[in-house]
Amino acid sequence: MIRMARMIKIFDTTLRDGEQAPGYSMNLQEKLEMARQLERLGVDIIEAGFPVASPDDFEAVREIAGRVEHATVAGLCRAVKKDIDRTWEAVREARHPRIHIVLATSDLHLEYKLNATRAQVLATAEEMVAYAKTLCEDVEFSAEDAMRSDPAYLAEVFTAVIRAGATTVSVPDTVGYAVPEEITAMFRYLRAHVPGIEKVCLSVHCHNDLGLAVANSLAAVEAGAGQVECTVNGIGERAGNAALEAVVMAIATRKDKLDAETAIKTVEISSASKLLSTITGVAVPPNQPIVGQNAFAHEAGIHQHGMMKNPLTYQILSPESVGIRRQSSMVLGKHSGRHAFEEYLTELGYTLAPDRMNEAFERFKLLADRKKTITDRDIDALMRTRALEFPETYELLTFVVNSGSNISATACVKVRRGEEILERVAFGEGPVDAAFKAIDKIVKLGITLVSFDIHAVTEGEDALGQVTVKLQFPDGEVVTGRGLTPDIFESSIKAYLAAINKYLAEKPEEALGGASWRSGKS
Repeated sequence: MIRMARMIKIFDTTLRDGEQAPGYSMNLQEKLEMARQLERLGVDIIEAGFPVASPDDFEAVREIAGRVEHATVAGLCRAVKKDIDRTWEAVREARHPRIHIVLATSDLHLEYKLNATRAQVLATAEEMVAYAKTLCEDVEFSAEDAMRSDPAYLAEVFTAVIRAGATTVSVPDTVGYAVPEEITAMFRYLRAHVPGIEKVCLSVHCHNDLGLAVANSLAAVEAGAGQVECTVNGIGERAGNAALEAVVMAIATRKDKLDAETAIKTVEISSASKLLSTITGVAVPPNQPIVGQNAFAHEAGIHQHGMMKNPLTYQILSPESVGIRRQSSMVLGKHSGRHAFEEYLTELGYTLAPDRMNEAFERFKLLADRKKTITDRDIDALMRTRALEFPETYELLTFVVNSGSNISATACVKVRRGEEILERVAFGEGPVDAAFKAIDKIVKLGITLVSFDIHAVTEGEDALGQVTVKLQFPDGEVVTGRGLTPDIFESSIKAYLAAINKYLAEKPEEALGGASWRSGKS
């Protein structure tokens, strides 16, 4: 008789824990796009946010809950009735809703954060789980700072919340303090000392402060965990969370050791990583396991020789297994027809409705007029950037930049706003700075440039240059904008305008002083 490997649930918290990290905030449209990709990836649970944190967070969780078709949608809350009510209100329309309650259990947190006794926390945990259970069948309880908690007390808390109806209990290494041996010991202790734990899912949530999040998560799996909480690209508070791609591929590659598997469609891993990077404007480090640019690169001669003989000599998994496709045998250029373009997209894994295919083809033709050869990476970048565009309050018409070693940099930028054509000239420390200042003269919003990043999407003199900017507006909101063209100045201007358009698209007109100029009336 063949013994089946244990199925490990993947609980993705990219949109909650990941999004809390500085520089990774996302708006509603971006969260929805990421949630769609997480569904394609096949995660079991999407933690969509912290509904009580803000109206925007509540709305994002509610929208995701209403649109996700297969995955469970969870919302995080504190062990407080009003938090639980707000979370239930946000997730209740999900096909598979989950209320996720968090409450600290370490003596350090009890004394300095909660100002409560063990008995009080125990009673609160049991009472709030029981209350959540009256609203939602699926309730998860996380013991914050579990790995610095007294194991006997943690077992007592888990016994109480399971009795109250929790269906999942989670052991977070909240500050990334544990080493794998301690994780293993804790999980074995809990499995031996918590009555009824075999009837619920035992989860692990590891942070990466000491670089051990993935190792600790795998130690938990080996010790009996049935769920791993992780994020795409390992993003999250401080040094981040366990990286989903590393956890999943370690389980897939080392079945002999872990005797487990997941439902993740691993060929979607690269797409998820790239989409998140595009949304947040934060590049993936080249040496990031599984998804980094150098993850499958071999430069040393002895490695290259071994790879030519047998890839297994220096490569334990293939790029294709995580969705990094080999260059297509088909070559696209400005003379390529629609049928060839559709075939190319199919090879890359894109399936589009007829109206979106028409739009994609038009964008491809515009790019093909400016590039000799179109590569897979060009198409990927084009498709990802298009999915995240916003209505254009300001549309770029033309620009002229002038710069040199003995002259001041100047820029003239012309845009359309409704029925108006607006044009301004400005000086700057360089051509990009001058262009941004010209735009500032047009929009008059009091913008501060927080960050500017540029990198080539492909190789060659006509490579696409992707620019990502982060702008801070007077109300304190920081917004990311992207531009993608073969001209770095044009990409910079488009990125700046994209951030402005995104900001304006999310603001009611009354918040902008009744901005009737949106319709072209000044």
